[in-house]
Formats: sequence, structure tokens, C-alpha cells
Amino acid sequence: MHAKCLHRTITTLALIGALAAPLQAQTLEDARDLMEAGQFEEARALFEVFARSGNADAEELIGVMYALGLGVEKDDIRAFDWYLRSSLKGHPGAQSGLGWYYEVGRGIPQPDLVRAYLWYALSAIGGDVDAPDSLEELTPKLTAEERAQAEKMVDDYRVWMYPFR
Repeated sequence: MHAKCLHRTITTLALIGALAAPLQAQTLEDARDLMEAGQFEEARALFEVFARSGNADAEELIGVMYALGLGVEKDDIRAFDWYLRSSLKGHPGAQSGLGWYYEVGRGIPQPDLVRAYLWYALSAIGGDVDAPDSLEELTPKLTAEERAQAEKMVDDYRVWMYPFR
């Protein structure tokens, strides 16, 4: 390789490394700290880096930001979508949030109590401490047929999402 080309390549790689270093040094905890400090745009930018790698915690927190309008315009449809992404990866907090969205009909055309039950139940299996209370409040609103349908769905998801529970 010619010396000029080699120098240009080394300079380019050094520049790329310098630009990437701040992101690599950042952790999900740093992003949470930014969120707690009210630096929502910076927090969301970091969460998005982690979310692109499939991090369920980051996806759930982006959902929270859209649900509450923290640094972004409040958007129930986008919040629902972020909660769903995280929920499918087994995040109990996102599953509970998704259950609530289904229960009250936020981010979707109308409430769906069967799916609300599904996500609350999966959240309870995953260890969310509030999910059993949500299930207890929701269950009387379901017909016997709806409850049976929801339980079948829970069984379908459980073996895939929580195979050892």
C-alpha cells in the first residue's frame, strides 16, 4: 500500500474509533441516568443504540418515553409498538404495560381483554410483582369463554417465551 493511502486509512480508522468511543463507553445505566435527569433527547438517542441491538430494556424505556411524552410527542401507537417489541423478548415490565394498553384500548382501535389477560399473565410468569393484581382486577371482566381463550394463548406463548417456568 502506498504511504499516502496507508496514512489516509489510518487517519480514517482513528477518526471512526474516536467517534465510536463515546457510544461504546456509554451503558444502558448511563441512558437511564440521563432520563432521570430530564435529559430525554440524549437518553433516547442512547436507548435507540441499544434497541437497534435488540435490547429489551431499552425498547421498553423508549415505550415509556412515548407513553408519557418524555422528550418526544406523546404517541400511544408508537408506545404500544415499543412495548410489543420488548414484550416479545420476555420483558415483564413491558408485558404488563402492553396488558394495560390492551385493557384500556390505548394505541389500538379498541380494548381487547383477552390479550390484556395474556400479557398480564405472561408478565406474572416473568416475575412482574404488579401483574397478579392486574390479573385479579381483569378476570371478573372476562366471560368464561374469553378466559379459556386467553389461557390457551398463555399456554402457547409460555412454552416459547418462558420454557423453564
